[in-house]
Amino acid sequence: MASEKKERASFSGRLGYVLATAGSAVGLGNIWRFPYLAAKYGGGIFILVYIILAATFGYTMIVTETALGRKTRKSPVGAFSFFTKKKMGAVGGWMNAVIPMIIVPYYSVIGGWVLRYFVEYVRGNGASLAEDTYFSGFIGNAAGSEIFFLIFAALNILVIGMGVNGGVERVSTVMMPSLIVLAVIVAVYSVTRPGALAGVHYIFVPDFSKFSIMTVVAAMGQMFYSLSIAMGILYTYGSYMKDDVDVESSSYQVVLVDSCVAILAALMIIPSVFAFSGADAAQNLQAGPSLLFITLPKVFASMAGGRIFGILFFLMVLFAALTSSISLLETSVSTLEDEAHMNRTGATVFMFAVMIVLGSLSSFGYNILSGARIVGMQFLDFFDFLSNSLMMPISAFTTCLLVLRAAGVRVVIDEVGKSSKFRMRKMYSLSIRYFAPVLLVIIFLSSVLSALGIISM
Repeated sequence: MASEKKERASFSGRLGYVLATAGSAVGLGNIWRFPYLAAKYGGGIFILVYIILAATFGYTMIVTETALGRKTRKSPVGAFSFFTKKKMGAVGGWMNAVIPMIIVPYYSVIGGWVLRYFVEYVRGNGASLAEDTYFSGFIGNAAGSEIFFLIFAALNILVIGMGVNGGVERVSTVMMPSLIVLAVIVAVYSVTRPGALAGVHYIFVPDFSKFSIMTVVAAMGQMFYSLSIAMGILYTYGSYMKDDVDVESSSYQVVLVDSCVAILAALMIIPSVFAFSGADAAQNLQAGPSLLFITLPKVFASMAGGRIFGILFFLMVLFAALTSSISLLETSVSTLEDEAHMNRTGATVFMFAVMIVLGSLSSFGYNILSGARIVGMQFLDFFDFLSNSLMMPISAFTTCLLVLRAAGVRVVIDEVGKSSKFRMRKMYSLSIRYFAPVLLVIIFLSSVLSALGIISM
């Protein structure tokens, strides 16, 4: 075990870990999904519920996965098998490991869409992007969408090939501060537009009359997108964490950065839509996934200086997409190194092949394979539903079982205690025993009921 620890790559320190993990957490889910859900579920009340849950449930899962990763110096499969040889342990470990392998290909397809929009804004084609048929025309063109997907995927492979310190950490320490600066610039511009204050009021003033159980369910589901929970990422990044790095404070810093960027995203998007959509603001905010690629270009086209705004916005979204996809790919490569005993180059090449096959299915699902369906869904939608709605709640639940039935809560507390006083250990103990498992069951059942059309999320 000692030799393995010496050979394993590591982050340079707390800053490297926090920026890499925050980069993993801050992604497309923050930029378009969070504002959309905030608008759908009451604005300020949704944000309040999200922050409370992130600081309790989210924090609990981050601490758990990170501590188990550092304790074992393994990616998720190895971490589970370290504590138990039972079949349930193998299922939990591999589920955590497989999820990023499913997500990173289709996530890279969406990343390719973001890259295309950034390039077009740089070229000065903002007016074309604002046309009703541009997005559907672009993703309906097999060659065009595939090329940008492959470029985005290749960027990920380039970073991963540079290693943990030279690639993942270095890119994160540049992109994350840049992303936050860009987010602040765009948010300030957005909230200072005439009529935008109505959007600011909508975000920050909770309307408790709009609170419902679905507000809680939607906020919980968002945390899986936002905090990189149950994707094996935190196990892997924890395994790269040095023993003297404070797990407790680092986890809260990740929650803080992620929540701040999510709120900044809401400030970038919601006030802009209020300012430039007028009476249609409420309808436009309900655009969901199309908000990023259809509604916002229309908003930018109506602005003075909309091209600059579009360039900055999509550059920021591109950074967010890259930092998240890099973490997903790094986790997959680490698992192949640990469990298949591949060298880093071989594992990276293998994952590139997986990305091309599954990503191309997702990309072609909107054009040459548009007639193909899996349980009534296009490939990208199916991969998203499978990983996020079904596998991730189960994956997180297996982590809770691992702590409660195999490793023991004391193992996590002692691991965190190596470098921290762990002031929140009582709250953590209550949360991992009772709060987290109950919430995970609720999330899973809600996802299944939503997929069956019994409830609407």
